[in-house]
Amino acid sequence: MRMTSSTIRTRWSPRRDTATPQSRRAVKAAAAVAAGALALSLSACGSSDTDSGGSTGDTTETGNNVTLPKLDGTSLEIAAVWTGTEQANFKKVLQEFEKRTGAKVTFVPAQDPIINFIGSKVAGGQPPDIVMLPQPGAIKQAVDKGWAKQLGSDTVKELGENYSQGWQDIGKVGGKPYGVYYKAANKSLIWYNNQVFENAGASEPETWPDLLNTAQTVSDSGVTPFSIGGAEGWTLTDWFENVYLSQAGPEKYDQLAKHEIKWTDPSVKDALTTLAQVWGKPDWIAGGANGALQTDFPASVTQVFTGGDQPKAAMVAAGDFAQVNIPSSMKIGTDAKVFPFPAVGDQGPVVSGGDAAVILEDSKGSQALATWLASPDAASIQAKLGGYLSPNKNVPNSDYPNAVQQKIAKALIDAGDDFRFDMSDQAPQAFGGTPGKGEWKILQDFLKNPKDIAGTQAKLEAEAAAAYGN
Repeated sequence: MRMTSSTIRTRWSPRRDTATPQSRRAVKAAAAVAAGALALSLSACGSSDTDSGGSTGDTTETGNNVTLPKLDGTSLEIAAVWTGTEQANFKKVLQEFEKRTGAKVTFVPAQDPIINFIGSKVAGGQPPDIVMLPQPGAIKQAVDKGWAKQLGSDTVKELGENYSQGWQDIGKVGGKPYGVYYKAANKSLIWYNNQVFENAGASEPETWPDLLNTAQTVSDSGVTPFSIGGAEGWTLTDWFENVYLSQAGPEKYDQLAKHEIKWTDPSVKDALTTLAQVWGKPDWIAGGANGALQTDFPASVTQVFTGGDQPKAAMVAAGDFAQVNIPSSMKIGTDAKVFPFPAVGDQGPVVSGGDAAVILEDSKGSQALATWLASPDAASIQAKLGGYLSPNKNVPNSDYPNAVQQKIAKALIDAGDDFRFDMSDQAPQAFGGTPGKGEWKILQDFLKNPKDIAGTQAKLEAEAAAAYGN
């Protein structure tokens, strides 16, 4: 939550078949990180003719970068799963849209799985005007069900001016534009408590064996190495995907994402075996497996950066968005630092995620709101508030509130079209994006029993085959 300076790693070409199944928590932007304090290189991860109208009629210049229509008397609803600070910051973006257009926008809290949430709203005849979807597969499902409406010409124009082709393409289904990727995430990062590392004499690892050595060094100093938010299954899929992408390589990653190879493939066995080197050591995980499974994502971050030099854990694998959960008393880049998810194979993993605005109720107002979210004006507002990353290349880098995030953002934009999107977000939601089911539940069970590799593979394949229909 559905993510820097010198070490630029070789980039992989993006997966283009965005019309296949779905994913969770935002665009896993390709990342290679490391910067004294942090040096990070992200790889993130055209307009089409559209028969859904852009804004017409009276318009007024409302900012330096975007033209919006007058919408006095218009009421709109936008739904997302965001909570807490993330929701509060997004509401400030909506408030500026209201100020510029005269429209009234209501934020509707959604629940996972969001496709089910949308379905219930559509069935009740009250869908929100726009929904923020964290999975490419969810966009495709919304299109296939006839819920999603194409983006209008004004929005497509904003996308063409502000986004690389890869980010435009991931929002398309059948070559037609449906999604505006308003928010991106780099999920190939590990945040750590610098004081703990200094006390232990630990250093930032570059490879998986280095990570195991660092974990042992931290453990020997009396601090548990890892915090894992296992109560939310998507955090575990992020661990798996980073290991799998680096170890098996991008071609296998793409094949598994499309279920062109089975989860019983030896490459999956290798990745689970590698994961078990951490997950199979209860004393390396805050609270052990049972404790991790009762820890949600925000708490998994917070407990690394509270408790002085004796926190519950020293590090947490988490996207750039983890910054909103780091206490303000901990200075990012000094007290709270980050390194790239270590290379398991020849190259470090580069995984991204993102949230896309999709129109469900086509109107002048909803098209204008989509256009607004595609503009640098909107993204700049949330960028300044922190804990947010935009794939919009025209957001000034200086708008990000600290040097660490500025480096992450610059690396994302510099990466252009080179990215791999979160695999679970590409899967059908029944497999890759439903609490208590599919991949999320099976990996939670694997965290409890990491010795059962063959059984875990069999369960993953059975669930995947049912969800993909092959």
